[in-house]
Amino acid sequence: METQSQAVVDKLRAAFRSGVTLPEQFRRSQLTQLMSMIKDNEEQILEALHKDLAKPKFEAVLSEVDIVINDLHYALANLKSWMQPEYVSKNLATKFDDCFVRREPLGVVLIIGAWNYPLHLVLLPMIGAIAAGNCVVLKPSEVSPATDRVVAELVPKYLSQECYAVVSGGAEETKALLRNRFDHIFYTGSQSVARSILQTAAVHLTPVTLELGGKCPCVIYGQVDVAAAARRLIWSKFFNAGQSCVAPDYVLCSPATRDALLPAVKKSLEDFYGKEPQASPDFSRIVSDRHWTRLVELLKKTSGRIVVEGESNQKDKYIAPTVVVDVSEDDILMKEEIFGPILPILTIDSLEQGIDFINQREKPLALYVFSNESSVVNTVLENTSSGGFCSNDGILHMTLPGLPFGGVGASGWGSYHGRWGFETFTHRRAVMLRGWALERLNGLRYPPYADDRLSWLRWTASPKSSCSIL
Repeated sequence: METQSQAVVDKLRAAFRSGVTLPEQFRRSQLTQLMSMIKDNEEQILEALHKDLAKPKFEAVLSEVDIVINDLHYALANLKSWMQPEYVSKNLATKFDDCFVRREPLGVVLIIGAWNYPLHLVLLPMIGAIAAGNCVVLKPSEVSPATDRVVAELVPKYLSQECYAVVSGGAEETKALLRNRFDHIFYTGSQSVARSILQTAAVHLTPVTLELGGKCPCVIYGQVDVAAAARRLIWSKFFNAGQSCVAPDYVLCSPATRDALLPAVKKSLEDFYGKEPQASPDFSRIVSDRHWTRLVELLKKTSGRIVVEGESNQKDKYIAPTVVVDVSEDDILMKEEIFGPILPILTIDSLEQGIDFINQREKPLALYVFSNESSVVNTVLENTSSGGFCSNDGILHMTLPGLPFGGVGASGWGSYHGRWGFETFTHRRAVMLRGWALERLNGLRYPPYADDRLSWLRWTASPKSSCSIL
């Protein structure tokens, strides 16, 4: 197993060293081929996503297909400008030199995807890696086996087999892969696995990007359109049956807001999924029996009061949209990211109390504020830290390629999407191209040293000297 993974990495490293990935035209052709792969096989991809998670076509197209297509269009439109050298300001000492930042690919990179968005979470980072000129090993999640098989089948058909490879398998295959030296590792998943990856990467001093998660708060405070807030909250929370790293994990609101919100939440749930959500074609399923059992156990152990509840069915891996109130700070539902269709609502007496509650915990991947009052939104924005921030909606901030997507602190290191993905897989090389001019000026720095020459040298190296008459 280890020999096989090493052979894959060695093959890609030889391709990278040949320089084949460096030209813009090659990168552009591979991005175009990746787009063809998705468009040509959309039905097969949607079928695999339905097998893994019972994803409705509507949700799968938005969150797995179109988000990747849109990022590909964005990369193709901007690739030339991203690759250009970035010239920097100079001082007198470097007046006649060319000084710029050159963006170079890192080499052979490893992308480890997650099961909840099993296509998008391997292909979106891959777009950045290809655009930056790298060779790539993809490791899709074995927890979503149908999508894993589709990725493993299609990538070699459409992309250069010399430069891009897919390795399938479980924990042992991943461990064997990680024993190889990569130039960058990009991981999406849990904090516990991230710690193991960091320890393994440290052996080779390999830089790592971590896209993790955390408990994303949703603050609903002050004047608010309750009906609209309920619809947007319910959509973003129960999209993909709550199995989204950016889903609102819990709500903070006043008791009065909670009492006004609950009827609107119940109405929205019935409007979206009908009286029997299990029969709705628009509600996903839990990915595995193990994940289903974990969520059911959370509901058994919570001390909160379940106010919206439906059936759960292990054979169907189904858990109904569930809302829990009277949840305490130390409740089981507040111990870890829920990652399922369970929404706890906690009450606060003031906005400051809500901000303190958030700041006492690890920094979340996303933070949401629902309010008609801009002062409320700005107060939370200015007094908290999170990977991303969105007011009066959920999830949508991650769909815009111009915004970086990533965490902070325990919710992740680094970011991607659009140019941010290109930069993640790029080395920014400082370049100074010097000629032989001004050798007398350069002589100021040569021994034997003298104090008067030191004063002149300090002046020529100062940023203010760039305005010299020279």
